[in-house]
Amino acid sequence: MTEFMNQDFLLTTETARKLYHEVAADLPIIDYHSHLQQGEIAARKTFRNIAELWLAGDHYKWRLMRTAGVAEEFITGERSDQEKFRAFCKVLPLAIGNPIHHWSHLELRRIFNIDLLINEANADAIWEQANARLATMDTWSLLEQAGVEIACTTDDPADDLLQHAQIASSALKTRVLPAYRPDKAMRINQPRFIDYLQRLGQVSSVSVTSFASLIAALAVRVEFFHSRGARISDHAVDVTLPVAGATPAQLEALFAKRLQGTLLTDEENGLYLRGLLEAIGRVYANYGWTMCLHIGAQRNNNDRMRAKLGPDTGYDSISDMGTSAGLASLLNALDQDDRLPKTMLFCLNPNMNEVLSTMVGNFQDGTVAGKLQFGPAWWFNDHKEGNLQQLVGFGNHSVLGVFVGMVTDSRSFASYPRHDYFRRLVCRQIGEWVHGGEYPNDFEALATIVRGICYDNARKYFQL
Repeated sequence: MTEFMNQDFLLTTETARKLYHEVAADLPIIDYHSHLQQGEIAARKTFRNIAELWLAGDHYKWRLMRTAGVAEEFITGERSDQEKFRAFCKVLPLAIGNPIHHWSHLELRRIFNIDLLINEANADAIWEQANARLATMDTWSLLEQAGVEIACTTDDPADDLLQHAQIASSALKTRVLPAYRPDKAMRINQPRFIDYLQRLGQVSSVSVTSFASLIAALAVRVEFFHSRGARISDHAVDVTLPVAGATPAQLEALFAKRLQGTLLTDEENGLYLRGLLEAIGRVYANYGWTMCLHIGAQRNNNDRMRAKLGPDTGYDSISDMGTSAGLASLLNALDQDDRLPKTMLFCLNPNMNEVLSTMVGNFQDGTVAGKLQFGPAWWFNDHKEGNLQQLVGFGNHSVLGVFVGMVTDSRSFASYPRHDYFRRLVCRQIGEWVHGGEYPNDFEALATIVRGICYDNARKYFQL
């Protein structure tokens, strides 16, 4: 029987072990999509205890605790931090097969050098030891200890990025770069959409009174973000994209309708989103940016709990919406005049893995290795089987050696051991192919692939 999470955890062959320990383990981290708060980095935030670091705002853990029968008062309620931590430790042993069980133990070992099992009996000892260590740490030391070379935050086009400027001029070794996420411009039916247009207009010096002026204002902000180091945009595609795009006149009519106070229908919303992505995609191409499309989330499903706790509190799931025809049409429209930017397709529905991993092959043009990428296992797919399926799908349908690797997609400064988890799985899968006689046991070639996936490719691809 193998020891729990020993040094060769997840590494099933000698090739995998050699690749991990000699190549992958100590590579720097490029986290090109996270939800870290730049203000917490700029201020060198400290954490009062491990509960704040681990549980505050972490909807992954909140979902686990609710499912295990923990009352909301021990999750987002008024119970003390230590009571919440004890409640988490009590139920974590039930989560066999859940990556949070592995991640939490990796975090405990790598961040705090604590090798205890996380359970009810050890909760108080972990609390004391972790808090003693945490008292000497802040957001900077967490990033630097994890070996994070570059971390990209998620920023609204109207943000002034002043905190990014503070970080850039500081002594922090990690480069913290903004990433451009225009959700508020995309979600045309949101109650504060028109208020947002006014704010966007103010910061861009463009009066946003039409669809064309909206794109002009967003383009001004792309230029501003580019000057501050941004090279990546991020878009949540949560509605079905139409196969036929709207004409400029139709887009202006839809925009005018919303300015007059009328919400768009679902069909009209899809047309608007398609038009916005097509227009802003051309802007990204001008700057050499990468457009990331996160596809397949069904968000905020529980109305009762949303009214109580707000959005993004752990009530999201996978959508089964149709995507391929509209997505192909969008990419084709951009490609027609050679204005398709580098694009990553993140897939939340594993049933769409082959759809998206084959879609990227339709628009490769040889200008950039892996110009279009099937993105890493994301959110509900970010577990052992999900990562292995993504790697196999990428390998089956594309060129795995150009893959740019994983992201944390996390708000937590403790999440970086997930990169260790991913790297072990990369080495595991490659080792299995070699062990099965499906690839030569050429260590130099294998090491080049592993270094590329874990570090080199992202730096080149995103021009960081």
